[in-house]
Amino acid sequence: MKRKNILYYAAALISCTAIFCSCASPSEAPVVSETAAVTEAEDISSVTFKNGASGLFECADGWCNGSMFNVTWRKENCTFENGRMQLIIDKDKKDGSVPYSGGEYRSKEFFGYGRYEVRMKAIKNDGVVSSFFTYTGPSDNNPWDEIDIEILGKDTTKVQFNYFTDSKGNHEYLYDLGFDASEDFHDYAFEWHKDKIVWFVDGAEVYTAEENIPVTPGKIMMNAWCGIGVDGWLNAFDDSKMPLTAEYEAISFTPFDE
Repeated sequence: MKRKNILYYAAALISCTAIFCSCASPSEAPVVSETAAVTEAEDISSVTFKNGASGLFECADGWCNGSMFNVTWRKENCTFENGRMQLIIDKDKKDGSVPYSGGEYRSKEFFGYGRYEVRMKAIKNDGVVSSFFTYTGPSDNNPWDEIDIEILGKDTTKVQFNYFTDSKGNHEYLYDLGFDASEDFHDYAFEWHKDKIVWFVDGAEVYTAEENIPVTPGKIMMNAWCGIGVDGWLNAFDDSKMPLTAEYEAISFTPFDE
């Protein structure tokens, strides 16, 4: 894709929690589903799904973001089987305002400078995104700060890195993975420092950003969604093979003393 198109769509991108448009009746507030209780053994430095859902995280449920997000978040679209979490895109089975449903999983707490890592397998399909990112914004009474790892289903041999500082984006970088991210699990990470963000793939440092770095602690998030009106970025959504599933094996956060 031409860089000007990437910049256009990323500048228009509203984070998956930046704006809520209720998909239920106006009197119903969006809710987040608590999927498990926190146990004493749980540690944000090493979260796996060997025993199902983590009490440190929760599934988004009952709202849509509008704009380019053509899904309603449903707790049913976060499943846990065989030691893995599945985030699913499917036709919406409820009376939502958009035709599709998606899965989103988020931490209950906020985190700042540190190393964020995920082991995941992305969806290969035109029009979709499989992601791992940090986010905070107006919904948290904060500035919009975000750091992204996004795999676009139209070309799963690449990963897109991006970040937003007080709603200012246009920092996209497409990295050629050298493998197909939809075929197997791989490790993706970023280190968030005061003066830079460094991204990693399978333990190797692959990209660094050093300008206008975010400062506001955010939630750790993952989601799978299909887009609308952004064909130049994602390609038109192909809904012929649903359900579509992104899988996650592990998440970790290690704080930095900065």
